[in-house]
Amino acid sequence: MAEGINVRLSGALRKFVQEQAGPEGLYGSASEYVRDLVRKDFEREEERRWNRLHQELRSGIEATDDELVDFEPNGLVAEARERFGA
Repeated sequence: MAEGINVRLSGALRKFVQEQAGPEGLYGSASEYVRDLVRKDFEREEERRWNRLHQELRSGIEATDDELVDFEPNGLVAEARERFGA
């Protein structure tokens, strides 16, 4: 079951939400509008995270065979633990 969150808006923000959720708006209710805003923001954040990961991995993704090097996984894990304090 979803837990409710109450948000109070006043002035121009309240009027704007009411217009978006009113008879001439795109949404049936203020809750529907807010859920859509949060969902879109969540999706943007996920996209931003994937893009950041892709940037981190780009050199490896685009590397040619002669640029690749052998590595020892246990050493890599130990180095990561040392570097990031895990």
